[in-house]
Amino acid sequence: MSEITETERNDVREDGRRPPRAVVGSHRVEEEIFGKVFDSKIIRRIWAFVGPYRRQIYISVAAVLLFTGSQIVIPLVIRHAIDNAMAPGAMDYSALWVALAIFAAAILVNYGASYVQETFVGQVAEEVLFDIRRAMFAHLQRVSLSFMDKTEVGRLMSRLQGDVNSMQEFLETSVLSVGDIALLFGIVIVMLSLDFRLGLLTLSVMPILFIVRLFWLPKARVAFMNAHETNSVTNGALAEAIHGVRAVQGMHRQGVNFSLFDDKAHANLQTHLTAARYAQVMVPIVDTLTGMAMAIVIIVGGSMVLNHKLDVGIMVAFLFYIQRFFDPIRSLTMQYSVMQRAMASGQRLTEVLDVPIDIKDAPDAIELSRDMDGSVEFRDVVFGYNPKHPVLKNVSFRVNPGETVALIGPTGSGKSSSMALIHRFYDVQQGQVLVGGHDVRSLTQDSLGRQIAMVLQEPFLFTGTVLENIRYNKMEATREEVIEAAKAVGAHEFIMRLPDGYDAVLGERGGGLSLGQRQLVSFARALVADAKILVLDEATANIDSYTEMLIQKALVKLLEGRTGLVIAHRLATIREADRIIVLQNGQLLESGNHNQLMANGKLYSKLYNLNYASFDDIPEEEASTSVPVESQT
Repeated sequence: MSEITETERNDVREDGRRPPRAVVGSHRVEEEIFGKVFDSKIIRRIWAFVGPYRRQIYISVAAVLLFTGSQIVIPLVIRHAIDNAMAPGAMDYSALWVALAIFAAAILVNYGASYVQETFVGQVAEEVLFDIRRAMFAHLQRVSLSFMDKTEVGRLMSRLQGDVNSMQEFLETSVLSVGDIALLFGIVIVMLSLDFRLGLLTLSVMPILFIVRLFWLPKARVAFMNAHETNSVTNGALAEAIHGVRAVQGMHRQGVNFSLFDDKAHANLQTHLTAARYAQVMVPIVDTLTGMAMAIVIIVGGSMVLNHKLDVGIMVAFLFYIQRFFDPIRSLTMQYSVMQRAMASGQRLTEVLDVPIDIKDAPDAIELSRDMDGSVEFRDVVFGYNPKHPVLKNVSFRVNPGETVALIGPTGSGKSSSMALIHRFYDVQQGQVLVGGHDVRSLTQDSLGRQIAMVLQEPFLFTGTVLENIRYNKMEATREEVIEAAKAVGAHEFIMRLPDGYDAVLGERGGGLSLGQRQLVSFARALVADAKILVLDEATANIDSYTEMLIQKALVKLLEGRTGLVIAHRLATIREADRIIVLQNGQLLESGNHNQLMANGKLYSKLYNLNYASFDDIPEEEASTSVPVESQT
């Protein structure tokens, strides 16, 4: 659970790809630092999501202002009742009933306006939150895998959850802040209009508040920032420990991990306590200033009343206004930290929304038809995840329609990269990749995806029923087609042993199934997809010998009438392929069927005769003796 160092973070593997990063557990300081207190660019971006709900926002603001107006009116009604309806020795019941009626009306307006603004603000905030999450999710579904390769999942989850929630909090409080500001200015104007001298004297405590805030804001900003950072680190460490619980228990690291987490949790506790102290310090200060202002009104206003220079109703109104005056100040003070979090969160959200989509359809992209021939061709392909470190170097080969070709070679030789290019997960730097005779860059991604089915080394099953997982790539497939596919790949028997058979609900990543069973389900999924091209990327690497034997039989059915590209380490699994392509260090060494390669007497035959079970077992000095072919079709 130790944090990734900056050196490790910037390291690049020899094949040009960045090493896998910890899902969570580390943090980027520059991402956690609070942004500007107010950033107009971010506000404009967020307003784009708020725009469709302008009407509700305007209604909410009107309701807030109406609510604020009723708050200001109530003390004036009380003042009127005291000075006019309840004058000593001259009770005016008609004026009293009028005051009561106005008071009741103000209370009803207060209730109605409060209900409207709470309802509309909450609804709009939830709608905007939903729209932002949907926009981010839709964008992340389309961004290039090159972005996903170098982005921790934990960071993205933080943005989709925590940062969006921060924006929701900001949207809710910002509308209410309009009322706080209006109430603040309204009270000042009314007090000065009731009695200018007493109003100025009451407001004389305000400079104290501004001086306190001058010293408070910088320290509070740092405290809030530190709490935000340590919270991110602690949550990351917690998530990392949960994801890696098998490894933790397998290596008996529970004690060590708890100690490491405990240190982070205590640091988080201390920063949050500090932030809480700064957040709460303004409360007693504001309460003290409220008491001081009330004391001024009682002492000065009381003496003015006794000297008949001020009406009793005005002094009472002043007391009501002072009680309300510091509430918006307290609220706006808390809004400061909310706005800071919102600006930082908005910056991170817009960064995700602005991630460029490198792989997108050309304006004149064409649909790859179902009756295309299924051929695959590489023409002088040069490709690297980092262009300075090519993974494939001028690779050329052709896979004919209906042919099964196996790609083999040591780890890092470019096998999986070649398959990623066929599906156009990435674009080549030089050369062409053709499917069905068309450059993949000239085809729509959706039509290309419909004609290529992939089975990966680590099968990914989603939360849902077995039936839903098998027809994941073809939702219109019938139950009968799903069962037929499962029978063809040997998955039907173990599926029927599940409590609910094909309706059994699988947990996350296919929890409850063994790795071999998950792989069989993924084979059935590929068969149901009924694509012209089938890519098997180390699909049998983690399967036991018996299951692999079943799969080998199923492959005959699976590859029938399809073009197959099989990536494998084990030499035994690719003997029956129509053709075998040997790659090393991103270059094509030799190509041919098993008998031809054995007759060539080059690397393949040498390794086969030495009884290596896998290319991973090849000593470096053995593999480095071969020379790549110039070209091969």
